[in-house]
Amino acid sequence: MKYIINFLILFMFVSCATAQSGQWSTKNKKAIKYAETALQKTRELDPYTGRPNYKEAIEWCDKAISKDPNFIDAYLMKGDFAASMGKLNMAVESYNKAIEINPNFSKTGYIYLELAQMEQRIGRYEQALKHAKHFKTVPGANKDNFAEADWIIKNSEFAIEAIKHPVPFKPINVGSGVNTPDPEYFPTLTVDQKQLLFTRRVSDSRSRYGAQEDFFISTGDANYWQVGKPMPKNINTPFNEGAPTFAPDGRTLIFVGCADERGRYGENRRGYGSCDFFVTKKYGNKWMDPINLPGNVNTIHWETQPSLSADGKTLYFIRGQIRGTGGRNKRNGDIYVSKLQSDGSWGGAKKLPDNINTPYSESSVLIHPDGRTLYFASNGHVGMGGYDLYMTQLQPDGTWSDPVNLGYPINTSADENSLLVFADGKLAIFASDRDGGFGDLDLYQFELPESVRPTRTIYMAGLVYNVKTNEKLEAEFSLIDLATGKEVVHSKSDYKTGEFLVTLPTNRAYALIVNKKGYNPFSVHFNLTVPENSDEPYQMDVPLVPMNDLGKEIVLKNVFFDLDSYRLRKESYVELDNLANYLKANPNMKIELQGHTDAQGDDAHNMELSKNRAKAVMDYLISKDISKDRLSAEGYGETKPATVTINGKQVTLTEDFIESLSTEKEKKTMHQLNRRTVYVVKSL
Repeated sequence: MKYIINFLILFMFVSCATAQSGQWSTKNKKAIKYAETALQKTRELDPYTGRPNYKEAIEWCDKAISKDPNFIDAYLMKGDFAASMGKLNMAVESYNKAIEINPNFSKTGYIYLELAQMEQRIGRYEQALKHAKHFKTVPGANKDNFAEADWIIKNSEFAIEAIKHPVPFKPINVGSGVNTPDPEYFPTLTVDQKQLLFTRRVSDSRSRYGAQEDFFISTGDANYWQVGKPMPKNINTPFNEGAPTFAPDGRTLIFVGCADERGRYGENRRGYGSCDFFVTKKYGNKWMDPINLPGNVNTIHWETQPSLSADGKTLYFIRGQIRGTGGRNKRNGDIYVSKLQSDGSWGGAKKLPDNINTPYSESSVLIHPDGRTLYFASNGHVGMGGYDLYMTQLQPDGTWSDPVNLGYPINTSADENSLLVFADGKLAIFASDRDGGFGDLDLYQFELPESVRPTRTIYMAGLVYNVKTNEKLEAEFSLIDLATGKEVVHSKSDYKTGEFLVTLPTNRAYALIVNKKGYNPFSVHFNLTVPENSDEPYQMDVPLVPMNDLGKEIVLKNVFFDLDSYRLRKESYVELDNLANYLKANPNMKIELQGHTDAQGDDAHNMELSKNRAKAVMDYLISKDISKDRLSAEGYGETKPATVTINGKQVTLTEDFIESLSTEKEKKTMHQLNRRTVYVVKSL
């Protein structure tokens, strides 16, 4: 596998300096003449690339070597020129040949450090380890460079052990629907995992570089992706767009737009720095014109590679700036995080802690839909030598665990990036230009090793509609983790279709609360338990009752009591706080709170229990500044069984009906439906 290599050599053209002084390591005049010609060629610019003519310079180095096979300077020059062309294998062979001729020709030992750097980059870890250690033994070695030698030693030792213990890894090209001879990278998925959005670098004569980045979107699934289509022209421009991230609703997109050399971002776009975040929303089937991301995220520096959490409230991204002029520190990127504010803007960003960010560069950040597992690339953590992929997890106390390397051969001596992990935590996609692809960088799919998988999540699909007219509705909805009381998702259903999509960690209990002006709030609680290997969405439709439908029973499905008790459990507070806010927003509304039980047990006891439960809810609302005059509480015991829809038919859950059911599980469920706390609107 090979990647575009951003490789800077610490000690370029040392041999050239020796040549210019006239102190060659050979007496052969022909060899010297050819070496001088090689130097001259590097002063000539290639007419096609505009770079020094290293190709011909190497040919003249070979001629010099043919005249004197022990010409150390010619080998060093050839190594320098080859490294400048990215031909690291040739460079390594040339440097090794110079050392073979005379291991002590360099009084500072610089050649051993250069060689170790290159050997690490091409995966020759044993040799890199050997030469980095030797560099530190050279009497004249510059001790300022010992830290770099130690870094090579650490990475080489790690890599040698990682190769001995490979993780399972079988990458499969995602196919011609996505991949082309052009490079494809930075993939992202909608929460239902049916749309794959990615960046492609395409040829464009309008760009000064002859190419620019655009978005393409492919529909399908992990088994087959259809031919990707470009995003509309108000999204894709002649300028660079890249690194997208979907909001949980699947209809909001945050992406990176970069300015050209004149500071332009595209028509009707304004920015602050070299690369900024822009946001666009989809209404129906149309994407709106993007705007600069509201808030305090974009700066004069470059912001890139955003990743939005599944609750839509936390944005992780890379911010970087030019720092220094050499080595791994040239273009430093750090991982930052910003929080969504109550007014819809994004707050000032903060850097993740130092056990995540290093003095070097982090990139390709991804927050998994579980909300706590973060993947990223870095060349500042111990790894295989270039940019490796790592995983860290947010702990209950708010700290981040120390990053874990995803292992070999996911990580190699080359640069790995652009990781996407599916909601189920099993599948992942990344960008690679390994042999056998369609051309440049392609997207590949593979199973993630179990040791670095996130918490499994699944998407929940729903439809909000008017229960009387079946009209599809846009409404705000909130999902609360009942164990913690924290809101995990806040979003809206589509204004045209009424549909919503969210991802949630499995095997947890949630409350869904839906609000829309002119309608009574809707609530329900559920345990998100799904079969181990199921990828089917959890369906949760939301029938909203118009506020003017007086006398309609509205069940408070997230109000909980202990068994045979009227003491409210704390899990009830979210629902009741929402009801209190609803009453405050409608100050003339009067409601009756009702308690109901099933037909099991003593009738008188059930009647008393139901009345006390209704009163407990009323007392809570009064404590939230709702006037007592607007509330009443009644207990009905078992006298008003619930009416539910079963197989499309309205059924009243009488005791006779429940006893007619065939299984104890069915009977238990129906009894639970009768045990309920509700309210009815008496007047507006």
